[in-house]
Amino acid sequence: MISAATAAGKTEAAFLPILTDCAPCGKPGLAILYISPLKALINDQFRRLDLLCERMEVPVVRWHGDAPQSTKKRTLKSPSGVALITPESIEALLIRRPGDAARLFGSLRYVLIDELHAFLQGPRGLHLASLLRRIDALAAARPRRVGLSATLGDFSSACEWLSPGNGNDVLVIKATSGQPELKLQIRGYVEPPEGGGDDLEGGVQNALSAIADHMFKMLRGSNNLAFAGSRKTVEALSDRLRTRSEAAGVPEEFFPHHGSLSRDLREELEVRLKAGDLPTTAVATTTLELGIDLGSVKSVAQIGAPRSLASLRQRLGRSGRRSGTPAILRIYVREPHSTSDADLLDRLRSGVVRAVAAVRLLIDGFVEPAGVDAAVATVALHQTLSVIVQQGGMRADRLYRSLCGAGPLSVLTQADYADLLRGAVAEGVDLLEQAADGAVMLGPAGERLAHGREFYAIFESDEEWRLVAAGRPLGTIPIANMLGVGSLVGFAGRRWRVHAVDDVGKVLDVVPHPSGKIPTFDRLAAEPMHDRLAAEMLAVYRDRDLPPYLDAAAMKLLSEGRALFEELGLATRRIVDAGRNAHVFLWHGTAVNAVFAILCASAGLECEAHDMGVTVTDCTAEELTRILSGIDECPPIDALASFVETLRSAKYDAYVPDGLLRRLWARRNAELAPVITALLGEIRLQTS
Repeated sequence: MISAATAAGKTEAAFLPILTDCAPCGKPGLAILYISPLKALINDQFRRLDLLCERMEVPVVRWHGDAPQSTKKRTLKSPSGVALITPESIEALLIRRPGDAARLFGSLRYVLIDELHAFLQGPRGLHLASLLRRIDALAAARPRRVGLSATLGDFSSACEWLSPGNGNDVLVIKATSGQPELKLQIRGYVEPPEGGGDDLEGGVQNALSAIADHMFKMLRGSNNLAFAGSRKTVEALSDRLRTRSEAAGVPEEFFPHHGSLSRDLREELEVRLKAGDLPTTAVATTTLELGIDLGSVKSVAQIGAPRSLASLRQRLGRSGRRSGTPAILRIYVREPHSTSDADLLDRLRSGVVRAVAAVRLLIDGFVEPAGVDAAVATVALHQTLSVIVQQGGMRADRLYRSLCGAGPLSVLTQADYADLLRGAVAEGVDLLEQAADGAVMLGPAGERLAHGREFYAIFESDEEWRLVAAGRPLGTIPIANMLGVGSLVGFAGRRWRVHAVDDVGKVLDVVPHPSGKIPTFDRLAAEPMHDRLAAEMLAVYRDRDLPPYLDAAAMKLLSEGRALFEELGLATRRIVDAGRNAHVFLWHGTAVNAVFAILCASAGLECEAHDMGVTVTDCTAEELTRILSGIDECPPIDALASFVETLRSAKYDAYVPDGLLRRLWARRNAELAPVITALLGEIRLQTS
């Protein structure tokens, strides 16, 4: 495991000795497999390795959906050297070319996993862990694994992921060089009473427009990254910055970057940033968070208070890379307009408080550890179908050992896996069927699913319109946007009018237009918040300091939030009336708040979890206190599982038996029962 800051030389630290070791090898087959979560990162690493490998006479090939077919064919004909690949392309090889996969991976000596932290959580990490086991089974000897990461909070769990069952034997190489000086500011903005707009004549600017004014003033003339959260916010902010450039008569420097833009547009922006000869600010979602080499970035901006310290640390690592140059971070926080009769949660100014708490934890060096992922059943089912395609029918016990014998899928017991298979062979599901000799094979529905192009990726992909301007692809937007000839749309930092519609091919031909509405993209799921960040928010509310990195507006907002916190007695009080509702303040992370909400639902209450706790509707604080005081301890988590309504969140959960999903939910949350019991005890104590 090699851990060091972004651009500190992790790739070279791994590749130089590995290439030296593998260069003389004359065996057929790949020697080194480099795995990355992003095609763009593969392209970037290829540019860095190509000349070096050429001089060493070691072939190197990019292997993803957008890479040249000619070099892949040469590698298939005579495999050797290095392959740079995504998990989805490994999946495609194992399914579509199992014989070639065996030849490619049979002589592997090293597997490098870049941006390892990106695989420690989520379905792609579970997927890759399973793929690595399958690669090990094809190799003559188990390849040595090397993990590279700039952002790790829990090295022990990362080492266990890298080498399941042998995590203690993983050698950790951690850079100890000092961090650059950090310059930061948290800026506060309040939305106008009626929402406002962008420089409306006689109207009021909304917060995003005011943020665009400040960014235009401070970021012009240098290279910067601005992380804006959702694709809609990226487009809206990019559009505002473009109009300001046009109004000022200056060259455009601000460009959007998100997953719906075409590959060409994204790569043009990445090349421009790295070249550094033209001032450039990329306004991005998470697409520029990982380690693509973007050259020297002067500053990082974040729209909205951070929810993940891992993400914040990764983003900040882009700035201050030159010796003696500080890292610069600006956090722009938008708070709702608030009056005395507004909801308490709005008046507490939690955005500014969370931003201050995140900065404190950033300075302390905290990074969230990975937890057990909810997509275990989906990935196990997906990999079961994939292994059967690769190897043919297989008995259930062999399938279980090959997929769940070690690694993150081992949380599934044999009984769990048997339930998963029963659900897949059930009448009407027909993903699998069992032969007379006991072999599990694909059923009719499984055949269709496993041979579709969408099968290789474990994440969902929506049906989309493709936008084309003058024959050049701009990108895609979800099909849910109802567009026709004459419709106006904002995309890629520009405004367009739909000129022609190909309904069959799902293509929109667009031409430039001065107006355009930002399209609706998929709703951005909020990042989960860790207990440590919630606890630090409580500490910020209790303290009296005014950090010097707050601007005047943010200081005022922090003071407002603290004043209300003190007025309500929230340092010791858990339950507060809010009109016809009652708020329960828990000061725990997303997981605890969600389980507490389910406990309330089991008591017949309607409620919703949020960052500071739970809101119960149509219930006074007195009634809620009485109800919760009557619960001595958290019921068995298994019992609470029957009240969970949002079990199916991963791609193939629709095929997983309900009982298995509930059992896995209970297992993931079992350790929270004592926390819930302690919170109930505090509520009873306050009542007495």
